[in-house]
Amino acid sequence: MTEHADPVTTPYRPRATLRDVAAMAGVSMKTVSRVVNGEGGVTPQKVDAVRLAISRLDYRPNVSASALRRSSRRTAAIGTVLEDLANPFSSALLRAVEDVANEKRVLILAGSVDEDQQRERALVRAFTERRVDGLIIAPVGEDQGYLRAEMEAGTPLVFVDRQPQGLLADCVLSDNEAGARDAVHRLAEAGHRRIAYLGDLAIIPTAQQRFAGYQRGLLERGLPLDPAHVVHDLHTVDDAARATTALLRSEDAPTALFASQNLVTIGAITALQDLGLEQRVALFGFDDFPMADLLKPRVSVIAQDPAAMGRAAAELLFERLDGERGRPRRILLPTTTVLRGSGEIPPGRP
Repeated sequence: MTEHADPVTTPYRPRATLRDVAAMAGVSMKTVSRVVNGEGGVTPQKVDAVRLAISRLDYRPNVSASALRRSSRRTAAIGTVLEDLANPFSSALLRAVEDVANEKRVLILAGSVDEDQQRERALVRAFTERRVDGLIIAPVGEDQGYLRAEMEAGTPLVFVDRQPQGLLADCVLSDNEAGARDAVHRLAEAGHRRIAYLGDLAIIPTAQQRFAGYQRGLLERGLPLDPAHVVHDLHTVDDAARATTALLRSEDAPTALFASQNLVTIGAITALQDLGLEQRVALFGFDDFPMADLLKPRVSVIAQDPAAMGRAAAELLFERLDGERGRPRRILLPTTTVLRGSGEIPPGRP
């Protein structure tokens, strides 16, 4: 027979209040409030007494209540609406926003929309109902005009990765078309004439820009655009792997692939490895991803800088919060061509 000891219960202890801190420190509640909010007019001795009481009582200020009392009505929180927080691009962007916000002691609320327009609106509404000071948004909907009232009410908005539709607002973007164009040029320089395009959802503005860059690159190199070598609406690794397999098993198979998004690139790599063609078919991806430099061959990519995008967006948002006015700004960040090996494979390699 096994005996079980009664669980040890921790006595309930109410959370310390402003009044508790004032009583322990021997000062008024107004003095405690000034110390907590970093205001002046308090003697060093009283500041020390308040801080000691805060430490002993483990006092935690009510940020929401403080915001209601402050004339600025700031909540010291910003909302971040991104495509997929699990995606390396979104996570790096968010971390950069968080680093900037942390320096200003501002909290980040974040959520993923997964290319769902209704989810974008729901997240934005949830954040604005919590009175965030501003929003950083990677838009997926076809119309961001629903945010006009929020802007007019004074909430700063900064869009990242994609330009908003139906709304003039600050945005930080990558030069997607130029990056895709350069990938095609690099593959052409390696001797390829049959270069396939593996694209994300065709309704996504960044996918449209990258496809435009692909077309422009072919045109500038005098290469044909073969509709049979163009596949759109690939949004998962499995979708991309199936499409790549079908292309490479076709009668007039391409000798090189341009994958326009990091998950599409991973799907293409999966198919190349399954077919044993990773050393014979060239591959250029758009967006870097973890382990790209450890695969064989190492994967050549057009790299965006999500950290720079996040920093620029956060800094722009805080400028607006600090009172910066003026016309909406559009910041265009260059991409970087990273040659690692897969994009330099020549056609016809045995």
